[in-house]
Amino acid sequence: MATTAQLFEEPFDADEYIERLAWRTPGGGSKGGAEAFDPKRLLEEFENHIEELKQLDEKIQRRVEKLEHQCHREAKEFAHKVQDLQRSNQVAFQHFQELDEHISYVATKVCHLGDQLEGVNTPRQRAVEAQRLMTYFNEFLDGDLRSDVFNNPDKIKEAADIIQKLHLIAQELPFDRFADVKAKIASKYHDLERQLIQEFTTAQRRGEIGRMREVAAVLLHFKGYAYCVDVYIKQCQEGAYLRNDVFEDTAVLCQRVNKQVGEVFSSPETVMAKLIQNIFENKLQAHVKEKLDETRHSDVEQYLKNLYDLYSRSTALATKLTEFNLGSDKHTFLSKLIKSIFSSYLESYIDMERDYLRTRGAMILQRYYDSKNHQKRLIGTGSIQELKERIRQRTNLPLGPIIDTHGETFLSPELVVNLLQETRHAFERCNRLSDPSDLPKNAFVIFLLLVDHLCVEHIDYALEIGLSAIPSSDAKNANLYFLDVVQQANSIFHLFDKQFNDQLMPLISSSPKLAECLQKKKEVIEQMEVKLDTGIDRTTNCMVGQMKHILTTEQKKTDFRPEDENNVMIQYTTACSKVCAYVSRQVEHVRKSMDGKNVDTVLTELGIRFHRLIHEHLQQYSYSSMGGMLAICDVAEYRRSAKEFRVPLVLQLFDTLHALCNLLVVAPDNLKQVCSGEQLTNLDRNLLHAFVQLRVDYRSSRLGRHFS
Repeated sequence: MATTAQLFEEPFDADEYIERLAWRTPGGGSKGGAEAFDPKRLLEEFENHIEELKQLDEKIQRRVEKLEHQCHREAKEFAHKVQDLQRSNQVAFQHFQELDEHISYVATKVCHLGDQLEGVNTPRQRAVEAQRLMTYFNEFLDGDLRSDVFNNPDKIKEAADIIQKLHLIAQELPFDRFADVKAKIASKYHDLERQLIQEFTTAQRRGEIGRMREVAAVLLHFKGYAYCVDVYIKQCQEGAYLRNDVFEDTAVLCQRVNKQVGEVFSSPETVMAKLIQNIFENKLQAHVKEKLDETRHSDVEQYLKNLYDLYSRSTALATKLTEFNLGSDKHTFLSKLIKSIFSSYLESYIDMERDYLRTRGAMILQRYYDSKNHQKRLIGTGSIQELKERIRQRTNLPLGPIIDTHGETFLSPELVVNLLQETRHAFERCNRLSDPSDLPKNAFVIFLLLVDHLCVEHIDYALEIGLSAIPSSDAKNANLYFLDVVQQANSIFHLFDKQFNDQLMPLISSSPKLAECLQKKKEVIEQMEVKLDTGIDRTTNCMVGQMKHILTTEQKKTDFRPEDENNVMIQYTTACSKVCAYVSRQVEHVRKSMDGKNVDTVLTELGIRFHRLIHEHLQQYSYSSMGGMLAICDVAEYRRSAKEFRVPLVLQLFDTLHALCNLLVVAPDNLKQVCSGEQLTNLDRNLLHAFVQLRVDYRSSRLGRHFS
């Protein structure tokens, strides 16, 4: 059985168990071990082992039953013990309730007895106190203060308590009978009050916090307590303002005094609030008045800077002071203090800001034009100017004399930066100094001044001058500077738009003024765009006029009808070369002057007009066979220039023109085939016929018959 028990080792595996049993049996292993495999012996061993297992199972079962029986018995015993404990606990709880009731009864009796004792003792104490006060009152009545409490300086605290009570009693006595004694008590009252204040002052100078606290506690019931606080506040500030920075000195002083106030006074928040109020109404107000009054009428720019700086530092100081205990509504308290100092200045702020910006903007503009030795022209306003503008937009004609600006755009990045810088400072001051209800309105005032100075007086004026400087389309060797005006105007307006979004929008975003600002901005943009479009259109006409002038002066009739057909050495004509060079320069100029979709729009229009000019120009000549080849070479060169436009429509137009020029050289028999080609099949037959008629051999070769 011991051997069998050893086979039941954890973890138990039935297959492993059989293998181990077979391995222990002689001749029972899988290979027979040292002996040959003996199945009978193995079977006998298995049968014996099965019997052992049955016996082991019976033994274990008996043991289990024994343990179960023992467990049931112990469970019953434990249940009986628990029941006994519950009964004992219930008895103990009843005893505890009885004891608690008894204690409550005794406590009630004790409280009742205490109330009775207090009822007896309180009148007795009052009687004793009354007797004591009557004794002291008699001394005042006799005029001889014999008691040690009134003559011993060390007992000033007790004397103060007595005299304070006597002073209250004296207030109730009739004046006619007790006038003398009332005067003596009042005199002693004021004398002790002065002594206490003097002692408090001495203790403060010596830094004796404990003594200050004691004296302050005594003075709390005297009328002179407020004066004691005033003396404390005054002495606190002695030597505190030695530097030039009153705001920093105030912060340091309050930080130092705050801890001391809590140790000395019973209501530190009241004393601290009174100290801060005293500082604001005296030190800060005097400092602000001195700084602002000296520049208010002499230097408005410095006045506004000082006002912004002083108000900002005052609010920053108030924010620091909120960390101290100043009562329940310290934010409102500090706001009222600041308002009391700055109210008279803030009421007139926006008027001074408006006047300053108007004067400053005009000065910046005038200084710039003076540096250019330029006298500003008066740009007309009203119905006449509007009529001129409409005529100019519809006819594209210059109204008035053409001005030679010598390449000057009259737009200054430095001037723009100065105006935007002034406006940025104005928006910052407006945000800080304006009442929240007036902030959008004040910001709108500043915005209108910026529009007037930057957009109207500078950009719009430059556009007007630029328009006046654009030469007529038939001018020779004209210098086109309007594109430079366009470039600089766009750059400036981007800066204007950035300031609008970054600095104005946060101030007006949640008010009705937002719609007004956006409308004003829209009007400014539309006015600028009208003038820009007019100027660009007229500039484009001038470019085309310059090309036409080049073609007129440089192109000769013999270019396309050479005297010697066999001796043509050039690849393209001189006129073509000069026009292409001019076009390349202007395309580059347009790309530098504009951005985004505007480049493609302008180049598309210029390319269309360029194509129309070349198309009409080619129809003015007749072409020999070699001249037609030269015309094709010219158009190929024009098409190469058209590629620089990077506009598919323009390139397509020149491709078609190139195909048309092939009609000048193609054999008569192939005309119909060429006209049916991909690029010419959709064109008007009259246009094709017109090109064929340009051939020198049109009549002699009866090309009309072949064409039809």
